[in-house]
Amino acid sequence: MVMNQMLQFVKQMSGKLNSNVYTGLPNQADAAKIAYLRNLQKEMRSKDVLEVPFRELNVVVFDIETTGFFPYKGDRMLSIGGVKMKGDQVLEDEVYYSPIYSETAPSEEISRLTGITKDQLIEAPPIQSVLKDFYQFVKSDILVAHHSSHEKQFMKHATWIALKSNFEHRIIDTAFLTKIVEPEQKLVTLDDCCNHYGITIDHRHHALYDAIATAKLWSESIKRVEDLGFSNLKDVYTHIAKLK
Repeated sequence: MVMNQMLQFVKQMSGKLNSNVYTGLPNQADAAKIAYLRNLQKEMRSKDVLEVPFRELNVVVFDIETTGFFPYKGDRMLSIGGVKMKGDQVLEDEVYYSPIYSETAPSEEISRLTGITKDQLIEAPPIQSVLKDFYQFVKSDILVAHHSSHEKQFMKHATWIALKSNFEHRIIDTAFLTKIVEPEQKLVTLDDCCNHYGITIDHRHHALYDAIATAKLWSESIKRVEDLGFSNLKDVYTHIAKLK
């Protein structure tokens, strides 16, 4: 299975690293990472995706696991996973996953929840490399996440602290569509949404598998919103504006 191969590859290729996570730029190579990100941001600003038909829209659905909910109070990212989509098609052979280096073990509660251990974090690449690789994977595509405010605040914090750059990717919450296609349903958690649509999550609270489940949720929402007559993001934004 491609996802399992990806996880095994990460485990084999990751080496021990001595720089602490979220503590600035450890070497000159990071100048290239910052330059790449800034060029990427220029490309995003010149790209208009609002009128791209849903069936042609490229997105990356992603998820992060963290030590808590407040990055500005010391909580940190433990791992990040993503999967590419074109329209309503989940491209399960185009995935990204990496744990993030830390010398500090997650709490016992978080370790039980996520399966992430101190040994995995010690062997993982540093946040600077993970973010750079993730942005290279995403390129200028739209990001999609469930409860995206959580992902957004951590990505903003980590990108600034680690790469000294702003987080400028457009990020859309799954509720952007589920509230339109299922207005009477109280779908809040990822489990609620997946249960409603009959989506199986292979490994809950694992960044990659949660991202894939979220991608399947986005796929169902795309199909149903098209059935309602919406062709692109602009149509949805216009509809929401009329409701206010």
